[in-house]
Amino acid sequence: MEIERKFLVKDDSWQSAVKSRRRIVQAYLAIGERAQVRVRSTGDQAWVTVKGQAAGVSREEFETEVPVDFVDGVRAAGLCEGEPVEKERHVVDVEGHLFEVDVFHGANEGLILAELELDAPDAEFPRPGWLGDEVTDDERYRNAYLAKSPYSGW
Repeated sequence: MEIERKFLVKDDSWQSAVKSRRRIVQAYLAIGERAQVRVRSTGDQAWVTVKGQAAGVSREEFETEVPVDFVDGVRAAGLCEGEPVEKERHVVDVEGHLFEVDVFHGANEGLILAELELDAPDAEFPRPGWLGDEVTDDERYRNAYLAKSPYSGW
């Protein structure tokens, strides 16, 4: 079960606390009412992920690692819906909580979101000054939506 909160990012002051960063490219094989299936690669690793329908801040998630060639082949064959979602993910430590700040590129250039995975839907967490409005329940900020309706077209 994935429990995640998502926020807009107000400024770049988070950059001073970055622990790591990696480039991610993901694409969606299926975007349905009940589930989404995506392929994701970062460097020399790749995964297939199935996510269930969101229920508030929670949803089922199943993921398995696959060869990078598999993901490259699926994307090259044109089997994905919409545009690939390209982003650089920065892991930012705030009082022991690891925020993932995604700086989007490509068709979603200009969008910056912060995500935080929690142990429980009502878990307490710090709210640094760079954290903007919460958009957890706003479908437009879900990666599957961004694949089909990129931020650049809003």
